[in-house]
Amino acid sequence: MSVVIPQVQDKTITFPDIEISEALIRRFDSSGPRYTSYPTADRFKAVFDEASYKDHLGQRAASGQNPPLSVYVHLPFCESLCYFCACNKIITQDHGRTAEYLRYLNQEMDLVARHLGADRKTDQLHLGGGTPTFLSAAELTQLMESLRKHFEFSSGAELGVEIDPRTVTDATLAMLAGLGFNRTSFGVQDFDPDVQAAVNRIQPLEMVEKAIVASRSAGFQSVNADLIYGLPKQTLASFSRTLDQLIRLSPDRIALYNYAHLPSRFKAQRLIVAGDLPSAEDRLQIFLMSTRRLLEAGYVYIGLDHFAKPDDELNKARLSKSLHRNFQGYTTRAECDLVGLGVSAIGKVGNSYSQSVRSLNAYYQRLDQGQLPIEKGFDLSADDVLRREVIMTLMCSMPLDYAAINQRHGIDFGSYFASELARLEQYEEAGLMQTTDQTLTITPKGRLFVRAIGMVFDKYMGQPTVSTYSKLI
Repeated sequence: MSVVIPQVQDKTITFPDIEISEALIRRFDSSGPRYTSYPTADRFKAVFDEASYKDHLGQRAASGQNPPLSVYVHLPFCESLCYFCACNKIITQDHGRTAEYLRYLNQEMDLVARHLGADRKTDQLHLGGGTPTFLSAAELTQLMESLRKHFEFSSGAELGVEIDPRTVTDATLAMLAGLGFNRTSFGVQDFDPDVQAAVNRIQPLEMVEKAIVASRSAGFQSVNADLIYGLPKQTLASFSRTLDQLIRLSPDRIALYNYAHLPSRFKAQRLIVAGDLPSAEDRLQIFLMSTRRLLEAGYVYIGLDHFAKPDDELNKARLSKSLHRNFQGYTTRAECDLVGLGVSAIGKVGNSYSQSVRSLNAYYQRLDQGQLPIEKGFDLSADDVLRREVIMTLMCSMPLDYAAINQRHGIDFGSYFASELARLEQYEEAGLMQTTDQTLTITPKGRLFVRAIGMVFDKYMGQPTVSTYSKLI
């Protein structure tokens, strides 16, 4: 069967009533943060320690008006190594190691709950990894019992879990639904057998299709699929076939990630043959083609690399201007304090960020000593809080209302950000944003470039960092 690749006749991406030229993409495509937080995680410092975290937990406990909680649990175990992966993971065939990890997670929950106080209403839970379904059904049940013991989940709470299709059965998915999970995310990456072999992740289309069908049968409200472009052996034709197959499976949400090849930082990526990676030009053409295909298939562009069906909650939140962003990406939930549990987990409580130690030995040692396993974090200044609001508002494509920001932060927006507004003139001239005396608005045309616009307000961009940022597109 021949594959028909959509032709780029005018080298544009067409949104409803909007066309974005390839020349415009080339002009503003650079490298930058994804802004799941501000300041970004590469700015966290070791001076922020357990005492700092306890202080912020205590401030929350003493406050009479707290936002709801979001809880993230990092489950680092995987049976096999995916060469592209940049996550903190532990490759092992020994499933017996999870029992010990669950005991320590429970200890961490005890400590956190003690400092959080009685107000632990929770609107969101996400299990990530690693491979959460590396745990047995009994262990996942045990974990949920422990979480429900320590956190009060609201009746409409969003409970999400990341799924490796190679690790689940129909019974596993039914069990997860029975535990209350209502959203699942499948790591698809690419259906092409040659690409899968090049990154050591063999999962045939039939396997993924079976898991998605089983998820729907089990009653999951939303099914997400992750794709990655820029992987070895990928071509325009092969990725078009992957899109054909995924569009037919019709997940509610699709994330289209740009692979960042950083072998100096991530040892697993050293197993990828650099010569097999598509060129920068090929990556751009894959992105253009993929975006066009998803829009033509009826998906709505939410922001950055996220697409959703028109009736999905993410798109409804975009339309109602209630979209938010946190370490799990775009969310419909209002601003939450985030409690991170497990190795390397990141949290956000009040005007602070925290991150736990990355190794199991250090994690267990801290908890054996009765300490919260915090390795680093960040205390936000008043200026950080202000810039966070500005950047996150832009990331969610909501208009910036100067008067509202002035009132909340005691500033004059035009004066405070005079230099930033001057640097933004090039984006306004290109039709990517609009300003008035009272507002700054990202245009539909500018939504692809929101990271670049947000970077203008990031005061840390010119400072040294150990991170290498991914390309904006």
